[in-house]
Amino acid sequence: MSTNNSMKRSMGLKASARISNTIIYIVLIAMSFIWLIPFICIVLQSFRVESTWQVGYVIPQKWGLDNYVKLFHSDFTRWYLNTFIIAVVTALLQTVIVLCMSYTLSRFRFKMRKALMQFMLILGMFPGMLTMIILYRVLKDLGMTQANAVPGLILVYIASSGMGYYVSKGFFDTIPKSLDEAARVDGATRAQVLTKIILPLAKPIVIYTILTAFMAPWGDFVFARYISFGTSAGMNVAVGMYNWLNKDMINSWYTMFCAGGVIVAIPVTILFMCLQKYYVEGVTGGAVKG
Repeated sequence: MSTNNSMKRSMGLKASARISNTIIYIVLIAMSFIWLIPFICIVLQSFRVESTWQVGYVIPQKWGLDNYVKLFHSDFTRWYLNTFIIAVVTALLQTVIVLCMSYTLSRFRFKMRKALMQFMLILGMFPGMLTMIILYRVLKDLGMTQANAVPGLILVYIASSGMGYYVSKGFFDTIPKSLDEAARVDGATRAQVLTKIILPLAKPIVIYTILTAFMAPWGDFVFARYISFGTSAGMNVAVGMYNWLNKDMINSWYTMFCAGGVIVAIPVTILFMCLQKYYVEGVTGGAVKG
């Protein structure tokens, strides 16, 4: 009797688990569909060629690549190149700075170390918009606004990179310090320990840092619009395409705006899909107390 009861109980638990999992999957699929609707509409509108203004239907009556062809005969190519340069340079420099800072705080013990970490953590809680006015004045004095906004944006994006140490430091804390000590005994320098021992073991956090450093400037609009205005030469895609939505241009540029949105989304989507595994490992691996 006890065996039969345990079997029935086990079957009941399995059935209950199946039902709950089915409900969860249905809810997740519904949420995903709702979340994807705007993106599907943008993609469909980018292929609409019978008109260039906003219409009351989603599926185009006439399909074509006209919007994409026109896109690359406009200032979009300049904006896209500016954004690509800013994102790539920022990702490289910010990754180097963040990893060096994280390794230093993880492995070295020096006076005021904890105070410095707490200070940077608290300072990072303040909204960046509080500094926009003074940053604009500084960049303007350096000649890094409007047409020369690209180097100005890069400078601002990497200036405070070291304060984003906490996730990478948490990951480095999980790597045994005995590896560093063994390498130091064998004559390795600190730089060799970091580049040849720690970083190969910290591949997920390196990729996570590169991805986050790339995506932030790629989609930035608020600060980019604040310092790159008046000329297309220094604009990124977010600022440039926003100008297409004003009341004088939206009827002529709406479908091209949708096509531009698709082109802008492609690099980040591909990167995230290819490196999603490392991104998740980097987040979870760095979420430790250090």
